[in-house]
Amino acid sequence: MDRKYFFFDIDATLTDDATHKIVPSAEWTLHELERNGHFVSIATGRAHYKTVSFTDPIGIRNIVCCGGACIVRDGVTLVNTPLPIDQAHSLIRHAEEAGIGYLLMLDDSDKAYMKDFRFLEQAGRRTELTSYIYDPNLDPYQLTEIFKIYLAISREDEEKYDWVDMHGHLRMGTYLNYQYDAKKDGILRMMELLEAPVKDVVVFGDAVNDLVMFDPMWTSIAMGNGMKELKEKADYVAPANTDDGIMRTCLHFGWITRNYYDVEEQ
Repeated sequence: MDRKYFFFDIDATLTDDATHKIVPSAEWTLHELERNGHFVSIATGRAHYKTVSFTDPIGIRNIVCCGGACIVRDGVTLVNTPLPIDQAHSLIRHAEEAGIGYLLMLDDSDKAYMKDFRFLEQAGRRTELTSYIYDPNLDPYQLTEIFKIYLAISREDEEKYDWVDMHGHLRMGTYLNYQYDAKKDGILRMMELLEAPVKDVVVFGDAVNDLVMFDPMWTSIAMGNGMKELKEKADYVAPANTDDGIMRTCLHFGWITRNYYDVEEQ
């Protein structure tokens, strides 16, 4: 069997949205792929500290995270690149001129720095665990490393600002999250490190931030519960993730030959 190089999104691909836990058959399949000699990695927009909180308990040691900016090979972080600082400063300047509140992630943690309370007033608290650091003397233009920028821009107000789409971002309820949006580039960097052919890559995803890693160079698989645009771009549409979509697809292509439920009964 030819060796394949698998890259899996996390949310709603490997995990069940109802429980936020990995689907049992999916977890088993990741390790069955490894037992069959394949390479298995996560490919996610999550920050590194959040990604390892998911991967460490399930024993996965290869990661492309931070939207492609961070590469972890066999448990070792090889690179974790901040945003291009000129672009970050430009984005902050636009936000300040428009009176928009912002938070800055300056390291690999849940800390969010702010020099005033406008973000909280305009967007409210983030639903994710966040340690808010208030520093009235914070000068963002003196910073040399910024990993993420959160802007308090509502969905209704997005069209007011022509600079909103200048950089990659994700809609997170009441605010926008600016970070790397280059999963494909992260995968290519990993493959270069592995000195492996990109034609043997297989990616699994479900949502809009997975569009960037669906490329004709390799095999792209959309989950049955995923968005229409992703399915239209995919080489294959899997069953829904909670319908054992990961396992059933890997069985379909012959990447694994055993069934999770049969093995569990033994």
